[in-house]
Amino acid sequence: MFGNRNTSKGMRLLLPLVGAVALLSACASIGRPEGGPRDETPPVYLRSNPAPGTTGFTGTKIEVIFDENIKLEDIMNKVVVSPAQKLPPTINANGRKLSVEMRDTLMLSTTYTLDFSDAIRDLNEGNILDGFALDFATGDTIDTLRISGMVLQAANLEPAQGMLVGVYNNLEDSAITTLPMLRIAKTNQLGQFTIRNLKPGTYNVFALNDMNRDYHWDRSEDIAFYSTTVTPTVENIEVTDTLRSSTGTDSIVTRPGVRYLPNDILLTWFNENYLAQYLKDYARADSNRISINFAAPADSLPELTIVNGPNAGRRLDAPDASVLNHSATLDTLDYWIIDPAIVSQDSLLIATRYMRTDTLDQLSWTSDTLKFFLKASQKAKPEKKKKKKQDDEEAADTLPPPIKFMDIKICGSTQEVNLPLSITMGQPIASFDPAAWHMEYKNDTLWEALPTPTLRPDTTGRIMEYRIEYPWEAGAKYRIKVDSASIHTVYGLFNKPIEQEISVRPAEDYSTLIFNLKGAPDSADVIVEILNTSDAPVRKVKAVNGVARIEYMQAGSFFARAYIDTNGDGKWTTGNLTEKIQPEDVYYFPKKINLKKNWDVTNDWDLNELPVDMQKPNAIKKNKPKTKERNRQDREDEEYDEDEEGYDGFNDMGRPGYDNRNPFDNRSQSGRRNGRNGQFNNGMSTRRNF
Repeated sequence: MFGNRNTSKGMRLLLPLVGAVALLSACASIGRPEGGPRDETPPVYLRSNPAPGTTGFTGTKIEVIFDENIKLEDIMNKVVVSPAQKLPPTINANGRKLSVEMRDTLMLSTTYTLDFSDAIRDLNEGNILDGFALDFATGDTIDTLRISGMVLQAANLEPAQGMLVGVYNNLEDSAITTLPMLRIAKTNQLGQFTIRNLKPGTYNVFALNDMNRDYHWDRSEDIAFYSTTVTPTVENIEVTDTLRSSTGTDSIVTRPGVRYLPNDILLTWFNENYLAQYLKDYARADSNRISINFAAPADSLPELTIVNGPNAGRRLDAPDASVLNHSATLDTLDYWIIDPAIVSQDSLLIATRYMRTDTLDQLSWTSDTLKFFLKASQKAKPEKKKKKKQDDEEAADTLPPPIKFMDIKICGSTQEVNLPLSITMGQPIASFDPAAWHMEYKNDTLWEALPTPTLRPDTTGRIMEYRIEYPWEAGAKYRIKVDSASIHTVYGLFNKPIEQEISVRPAEDYSTLIFNLKGAPDSADVIVEILNTSDAPVRKVKAVNGVARIEYMQAGSFFARAYIDTNGDGKWTTGNLTEKIQPEDVYYFPKKINLKKNWDVTNDWDLNELPVDMQKPNAIKKNKPKTKERNRQDREDEEYDEDEEGYDGFNDMGRPGYDNRNPFDNRSQSGRRNGRNGQFNNGMSTRRNF
């Protein structure tokens, strides 16, 4: 009875408390609850079956227990099993337990690694457990060597997130295209990777955007390769720890540890821009124009022959049948039909002979018959006949039809000092009279005649694009005048009189941006690109004697990058795996550039002053690490802090417990930079690899 009375009393006290809590909950305002510091630490590994480093494993199920409830994110893309499996494992999280069911038969005498990258988070706060991996062996020994590094996009230094990185001990050039990678890992949110459990030996290292999950490279996939072979090693080191007592005092202790090398490999991925050549699409926009588009740039034009109607056997691409407007790369073709007999055909069947990529990945001639039909809405409608006038006098008063003039566009009323004036014709031009073009300069209130401007055609194949190059005076006003009927198109249309005033932007609207460059090789050109806030180039210049001078810049916020123009073609060039050519090296100026009107801004830029992965400003970086869920809600506008507690970059699995070390903390001094001189991550010196 005594126990019952206490239990009853306890229940009486509890029930009102529950009611009070419910009432308070109903009335409380939304806010952050008090009661302790926010959890900033990731889940902690407690134990697993099998334990890390287990040998002689024969099972198929793996279980890992953590100190708190967990969840998984994007396991299909983040989690890898090494060696690669044909059937991916089944992975689930339930409370504090992580379960893995292997669906492929495990090979004998093989070391396996389950690499979770940054897929594991705690359930409530979303703190990321990065670099967690579990290893075991089906044989009597376990391989332990490692290779670590980072993958960036070559063209813009974006961290490669979730990219496959692997090695081959088969050093033949064909291995990457024919064999699956021997051991693999995935990059984390910072582009970092660690390939674990390697045997002693020599390896080639690659990074791959494996679109079809076959674990080797197909020519259209993104690829990075390390220019030299790598031999992993391990060295004994002393690790220093700081211990804090309950009284708040610190003490420093040392313990033996190991460092796996190399741990500083930098891979820069690129795409060879290989595109299979084939006929992409074709259409008849109207009665006098057909378009043909190919999937890749070409170095030859197709052959077009009409096979139906009264014009059968005629070449459509003959000079008397059409004129061609094309892109510089010959992949976009517009044929303007100038023969009225062909224009009048509602249907055109055209035998087309063109270059196409065959099954052996070679270009060869192929033939096809293309069908071009005019839709009813595209056909010219006959003019309605007017009622016959009964009175001749009324008929004489009938107005003639309006004259149809050609289209011509003189681009813009504001002209930049450093650019030509752009002019676009609406149809291909048959002739024009240069003397009918006039340019005038406004002096005070009077217009003064200037020498006849030279109208220059576009040189890339765009036959309707023209320009006037002139030494424009900043702040001046000009007037372009074109006499009537001085320009005739291939369809007989001509221009009406044209008069357009042009105001050149005043000098005080411009800024000059100057970079004094250091650290570039003396034997190659350096191209500096000015970028907008979307990381897109708006201007570029070649540095002269180490100085890049960009004039006539408008006010605004900009960024800058540079690349080493190794082949001297004036543009950034991608790599080529077959020829073992790395992409041209790219550098970023690490600060935003604010330009004001009528200001000259000079910056000293040492290309190698900062580690390569720290050069690109966060403001234009697209592949940023995701913030923790709660922090993202509370501080949406804040930049992610990579040094924030609970996100160390890499965490490595140790034995027999869990070791939260960062393999990038203890780098070798002979750092490996893939294809350039420079620095990597922690500012160590690096060497160029060929």
